[in-house]
Amino acid sequence: MTATFAQSARPAHRRFRAARALTATVRDAAALALLPLPLLAAAVATAPAAFAGGGTRRWGWGRGEGQRADAQAAKDAAAAAFYELDTAQRELRISIETITAADSSPAARKAAADFAAFGQRIDEVSHAYISAVDSHDLDREDLDAGAAARARTDLTRAKDELLRTKADLDRFGQGLAPLLTAAEDQLARVAPAVERARQALLAATVALDAVRDAGLAADGLAARLAALSPELTKLNQGAGQHGVPGTLQRAEKVLREAGAVRAEAEALPAKVAEIDKRLVSLRTRAQALTTRASGVEPVLSELRRRYSAACWQDLQQVPGEAQRAVARAEEKLAEARRARDEQRWPDAQALLSTVRALLSTTDDSVSAAGDRLRRLDEVSADHRREVERTRFAIRDAQRLAMAGRSTPDPRHARPLDAAVERLDRAVAGLEGRHPDWWHFLTETEAVREAVTRVVQEIRGERGAAAG
Repeated sequence: MTATFAQSARPAHRRFRAARALTATVRDAAALALLPLPLLAAAVATAPAAFAGGGTRRWGWGRGEGQRADAQAAKDAAAAAFYELDTAQRELRISIETITAADSSPAARKAAADFAAFGQRIDEVSHAYISAVDSHDLDREDLDAGAAARARTDLTRAKDELLRTKADLDRFGQGLAPLLTAAEDQLARVAPAVERARQALLAATVALDAVRDAGLAADGLAARLAALSPELTKLNQGAGQHGVPGTLQRAEKVLREAGAVRAEAEALPAKVAEIDKRLVSLRTRAQALTTRASGVEPVLSELRRRYSAACWQDLQQVPGEAQRAVARAEEKLAEARRARDEQRWPDAQALLSTVRALLSTTDDSVSAAGDRLRRLDEVSADHRREVERTRFAIRDAQRLAMAGRSTPDPRHARPLDAAVERLDRAVAGLEGRHPDWWHFLTETEAVREAVTRVVQEIRGERGAAAG
């Protein structure tokens, strides 16, 4: 029911209350008339307010007054029905607002539309009621029986229509029970979710303050936390303005991002300590690598003296490359130190990762020269061990290819036969005064890798067939 109708009804009901008060005054006056004169004088003296405002009024006690009383009773009943309908509409409006805040389904939208239609109907019956009240002045002295009867009829008709409308509204409200229950369940999740989000923001703020108190800059974390402020404002505005689904999603986002800020803030002191530790460790490693790189040249001299150029030619650039890589690593270390001093933690970590990669690559290159010399010495002293190792791998693959078969699958037999031939060529290549031992080692390794691929293929096919 709109506020306009409720406000329009108030003057009529003020007139109703005034009439009832005046009726009570008349009854008191009639009772006083039956008292003896001395008592009557005393009673009148003690109750001047009953006749305040002056004037006397003639009242009839016949059929006309009975009609007036019936009309007044009809007016009272209509007023009660009016206020009952108004109360029911207000209560149902709260239910509709609850449903639409939590539910955007077609059923919820239809419920809101149906309620709006009820509002129009309620406005109409309310207007009829107020018109009936304003059309009949039951307080007039010259109200005759016919006018009172017409008033009773109009007011009774208005009351009946108000009651029918309320009954229909009640049935409509009962049909909303499933939607309302689901909406209330959704709304029940909102308050805990919003509170968790607020607590997460508070915890993140406390963690950030602790980091700053320790003298550590956390500008990035502070910016991320500040970016959540608009989200908190929307959470405080409530689900009524932003809807239940949107509010729950927003609360989850704030909870997640504030939790991440808190975790990173709490981990920052340990991260800084790790950066300091890595700065020292990588500097020590760079110094050690500089020493090791200086030993590559003697190894290369030994390789050149004892083996053919094909065995060491690819290592000629190692000393110079190692020197340049270590120098670059030291430059990056200096940059990382500056980033750490300026508390640019992500930059410091990225630079340290670059230094580590440079040193690891250089370490492998420096180690390659010594490993090459060792392997060449071993194979030149006794190459039969390398040959037998490779032949064993080939024979093992051949047995697997023949398992459960009278003839091998050509797809497996061909690469295994090729491996045998390749090994034979590698062994034959050792003949001569200056054999290429490095080529021999790389060939046997390649043969074993090819055999391994065939074995994996066979096992994969048989596993698939068994499955």
